[in-house]
This record gives sequence, C-alpha cells and structure tokens, in this order.
Amino acid sequence: MTATVSLGTRLRSLNATIGRLLPGDLVQLAARVFVALVFWQSARTKVEGLFTIKESTWYLFREVYALPLIPSDVAAVLATTAEHTLSVLLILGLASRFAAAGLLVMTAVIEIFVFPEAWVTHGLWAASLLTVIARGPGRISLDRLLGLDR
Repeated sequence: MTATVSLGTRLRSLNATIGRLLPGDLVQLAARVFVALVFWQSARTKVEGLFTIKESTWYLFREVYALPLIPSDVAAVLATTAEHTLSVLLILGLASRFAAAGLLVMTAVIEIFVFPEAWVTHGLWAASLLTVIARGPGRISLDRLLGLDR
C-alpha cells in the first residue's frame, strides 16, 4: 500500500512539474496559430492574386465537394471568405472563440460531407479549435490586450 501511495505522490509531483514547464499561454497560442495556418494555406490555394476565386475552385465545389443544400457557387465564396477571414482573426487572437467556432463548423462540414475518411486529421483540427473555444486565446492575443476575453 505504501508503494502505491508513494508512486501516486511521485506521479502527481511529476505532472505538476511538467505542467509548470509549459506555460498555458504558449499552448493556447499554438492551438490558435497552427490550425489557422492550415486553413490560411487552403484559402490561398482557392484564389489568384488577392481575392479572385480560381476556376479550379469553382470546379472543386461543383464536382468534388458538392455540398447538399448549398449551391456550389455560394459554398465556394463562403468557404474561401471564411478561411481567409477566420484564419487571420485566429492568428491575431481577435474574436478568437468566434473564429475557432466558425472553423470548427467548417471542419465538421468537411468531415461529414466531403472527406469522411480524413477523420484523424479533422479530429486534430477540432481538438485545437475546441481548446481555443474552451480556454480562450490566452494572454498572447488581441482579445486579451483589448480586454475582450478574460
């Protein structure tokens, strides 16, 4: 019994030490930035120049993605605009929870209707986005600087 208590005490101490070594704000920054960069890179493949939607994007939304209930031309514009806008907001840490929620909805749509076999990748995106939604953007954010989030 003493060995079990001792092992439990050691594990709690080790966990506490590891937790102190990794600042939560750094985790929150990484959760925001890395997933936002995935969506930003995707957004940039959909346009030419600043914001002219490529013919290949129209084709993908019409023939490959083919979302139910949303016309392909509307979906192309909405997705391209959202990926650009929400990614920038998330990187800046401005309206972070809103931006993360928007990208989480996009992730769910992609998983359910477009690429259901990519659930591991989408799960990783969702984990990062849920971290931002649940924990906020952290101190390294415009939300915090402007007093918009705890």
